[in-house]
Amino acid sequence: MNRPGRRDAGAVVRSTRRAQGMTLAELGHRTGYSASQVSRYERGIAPLTDTTVLRRFAGALALPPQIFGLLPDEDARPKRAPIRAGTVTVNAPGPSVVPEPEWEDGDDPVRRRELLTGAAGLAAAGAIGVQHPARASRPSDPAGGIENLLYGHGLADAEPVPLAQLRTATSRARALFQAARYDQLSAELPNLIATATATREDADTDERLATDALLADTYIVASGFMVKLNDDHLAWATADRAAQAAATSGDMLTLADAQRSVATVMRRTGRLDRARALLIQAADQIAPSRTAAAEQVSMYGTLLQVASYTAAVDGDRGLAGELITAAKTAAMRLGRDANHRHTAFGPTNVALYQVSIAQVLGDNGTAIAHAKSVNPAVIPTAERRGRYWIDVARAWHQWGKPEACYRSLLAAERAAPGEVRYRPPVRRMTADLLRVDRRGTLPGLRAFAARVGVRT
Repeated sequence: MNRPGRRDAGAVVRSTRRAQGMTLAELGHRTGYSASQVSRYERGIAPLTDTTVLRRFAGALALPPQIFGLLPDEDARPKRAPIRAGTVTVNAPGPSVVPEPEWEDGDDPVRRRELLTGAAGLAAAGAIGVQHPARASRPSDPAGGIENLLYGHGLADAEPVPLAQLRTATSRARALFQAARYDQLSAELPNLIATATATREDADTDERLATDALLADTYIVASGFMVKLNDDHLAWATADRAAQAAATSGDMLTLADAQRSVATVMRRTGRLDRARALLIQAADQIAPSRTAAAEQVSMYGTLLQVASYTAAVDGDRGLAGELITAAKTAAMRLGRDANHRHTAFGPTNVALYQVSIAQVLGDNGTAIAHAKSVNPAVIPTAERRGRYWIDVARAWHQWGKPEACYRSLLAAERAAPGEVRYRPPVRRMTADLLRVDRRGTLPGLRAFAARVGVRT
């Protein structure tokens, strides 16, 4: 295999950083540069040719200097270099340039699923009152039911139900997701998808469009849940099925929501340009008129704020600012926090995204300032409250404030225990806190680590 030369150094830095689950801000902290400067190096806007700078990046990423066309260090000896593996640092041979597969959150989904225990058996009656013996999944594998279903196991066993009953069940799945009740969701979701599929196949002409939309909704929930599990392969599959069902539903807002799911997985798997373009295109297609309903305004604003976050992940500070400003305008037009179309969109949600955007750009002080402007009690869903506190914890963590980071993680657990238990960044931060808390100044940290699946 040919090794990349210096002209490809930015691409090597970018792919290796993502493969190691490292943000722009984290790499900037290790190398002494801002997140935006690291982004400019990665994209080739700023030339990455200086040998001193190249060696600094090689050291931060545990790469041999030869990968950038440099001579090895004079004192180089065969040794085991530390690399990031999920939430802990382990000793292993130097990593390849682009380990596969790579996940945005830096945690192997199979390993993650094995660590998550306590999900109920999938043969439970669930929300729609039908039993699915083929849906039985190991309690330690909350994605197992979805994975089986995607490959056809159990679909033939499902029976159609009345449209009103399916609509109620789909709304329940949405509610479970927004309440961060992921164990219960994993138990009920495969049954729901199978039943929604059977109901659509059995529907007459008058009900076919409605059942298409409801099936798309179930796959949208499934894709969001797979993202929580950090299983981007299954998130891709379920998002794609959501988009296919939404495209035939005739419901433009359902299609926009499905496109958001697809774009989320694109972002997580490194297709940032495509993700951003899809989100902006989807927003343009549903741009609300003066008389548009609140549901349309909410979906439009949601697409804009997700596009803004995607731009921030890509290091495009200017575009991120433009898009979040447009989302804020939509929220002001809506006038209040709401949950139309299960978006939880409103002024508070825009502020939550401002926290996330500042954090991912490495502007930790700005992230905390935005966070202080938010009253967590008015955040409309438990899932968003948990995400808020986790983003605050990430900002404190990047800032080197372990006590504040730990307090925020405890607040996240109080707000949404499931969100803390399922999110890989929580495990990484907890592992780091265990390493720095040598004197035991963070009371209860070891017990917290055990609850989120970090070995002490």
